Amino acid sequence: MYVLHYAPDNASLVIRLALEELAQPYRTRLVDRARRQQDSAAYRRLHPNGLIPVLETPDGPIFETAAILLWLSERHGALAPQPGKPQRGAFLKWLFFTSNTLHADMRLLFYPERHAGAAGCVAPFFAATRARVSRHLGLLEDTARDRPGWFSARDPSVLTLYACCLLRWLALYPEGRAGWFDLARLPALRALAAATEQRPSTRAAALAEGLGDRIFTRPELARPREGSAT
Repeated sequence: MYVLHYAPDNASLVIRLALEELAQPYRTRLVDRARRQQDSAAYRRLHPNGLIPVLETPDGPIFETAAILLWLSERHGALAPQPGKPQRGAFLKWLFFTSNTLHADMRLLFYPERHAGAAGCVAPFFAATRARVSRHLGLLEDTARDRPGWFSARDPSVLTLYACCLLRWLALYPEGRAGWFDLARLPALRALAAATEQRPSTRAAALAEGLGDRIFTRPELARPREGSAT
């Protein structure tokens, strides 16, 4: 059985959704961010950088969201074009674009005070990062509009799940600065999110982490049974 080290409404949500879609048995272990458990010696043995998530597997602990998703898709032969399939290359480039470019810039957007340097630089840093994220979303919107087989709510891939979670977080964070994001301006991604939030996997994850009913198209701050989203 897999063990998912998670915090509510963190990147571990993407992994939970994938496990639910795959109908794989798993247990969860809370990483309590309020108590900085991600910095504990025990957790650092699983993930030396102290980030969330980690998935314990028969091959050992795996970290990095995209790496876990890719491993799961290959292990179970689902949720992605498999090695040797014609769409494999296109799928991989967009999966890693989402992880290494879009998600990475979103982290800068959510914590501008940590990255901007001097206090007077926070506003221009936030504006420049927001512009980059908007460009990234435009590229992803174009891909979703073209409707490749692996970017669908009817037959979702790990990229579908990942992208929908990022749309959720853009609508919520950073608190007080999130009003710039309007999902209605991304109709293909909005349609994808609306369909995906109706899937049984999404409903199960939302119930487990206290995320509400329309977790992608009308998200609310998490009200988890345990732990903290921030």
